[in-house]
Amino acid sequence: MVDAPLKERIIAVIYGGKSSERAVSLQSGQLVAQALLSKGYRVVEIDLYGENGELDPVVQLLETEYHLAYIALHGGEGEDGRVQSLLEMLNKPYTGSRPLACGFAMDKVLSKKYWQGIGIPTPKYVSFNSMPSVTDIEQELSYPIIVKPSREGSTFGINKALNRFELESALKDALSYDSEILVEQFVDGPEFTVAIIGNEAYPVIGLKPAESHRLYDYDAKYIADDTQYLLPCGLSESEESYVKSIALQAYLSVGCTGWGRVDVMQDKTGDFWVLEVNTSPGMTSHSLVPMSAAHVGIDYADLVEKIALSAWAVA
Repeated sequence: MVDAPLKERIIAVIYGGKSSERAVSLQSGQLVAQALLSKGYRVVEIDLYGENGELDPVVQLLETEYHLAYIALHGGEGEDGRVQSLLEMLNKPYTGSRPLACGFAMDKVLSKKYWQGIGIPTPKYVSFNSMPSVTDIEQELSYPIIVKPSREGSTFGINKALNRFELESALKDALSYDSEILVEQFVDGPEFTVAIIGNEAYPVIGLKPAESHRLYDYDAKYIADDTQYLLPCGLSESEESYVKSIALQAYLSVGCTGWGRVDVMQDKTGDFWVLEVNTSPGMTSHSLVPMSAAHVGIDYADLVEKIALSAWAVA
């Protein structure tokens, strides 16, 4: 247990990074820092790698004075366990999951293999480490098909293919983000997301992008104002309870702690399927974890403080 209240110490809000989600992380980090300041905490901001990627993250983390790291990085080094490993070596407490859990959850292929093995429902898939044969994919899956980089976030490199031409294009796009790609059976139905804070599943949010979006993509998440967020989510009480249950199972099964978010879809027959776990979700004005927390009376600043205090308590 730590030997002093957190308000007597310094919180480093770490954001930015070099991943494709840098712009979102900048928004999240700056809002988190403002929230902590509004609560009376001492805050220092660390734009990891710097605006042009010229800074050494080890030097940044080593030479900055702080007592707790609030990780507001998304994707890349923020969610694959690298920054968490650095903080472990520096003996600095931090928010969110440990390095192994971060890497596990970030790898969509590895997560799905594990979930299939322990009985957590997840869509049928195939995976590849190089450009695959479209014929081989068509023998395993039927159109529509979803193609994803295995280790990206915010739907970067994710495409829905309705035919062979679109599939070939989607495969090339995914491989431009990652050497391993996940090719998944499309689930035709509504999408839901579940915020998890302190190992508790919060109210399910239903996601309804505008018809102009083929998927709940980056624009729908962070830019568009026409995406509908349904709270209540529209499910029956028993259905919502089940979705929260499988989301929490998926989250805990890969070793996640602190906080995160789990994405789930429902097919036309009513069955639910876990898509992925996010260990450092967005904290922007469009983000889903703050939205779910607000639904049960926890405002943005209170949520940020709750996450920080939970990390401090186990340090």
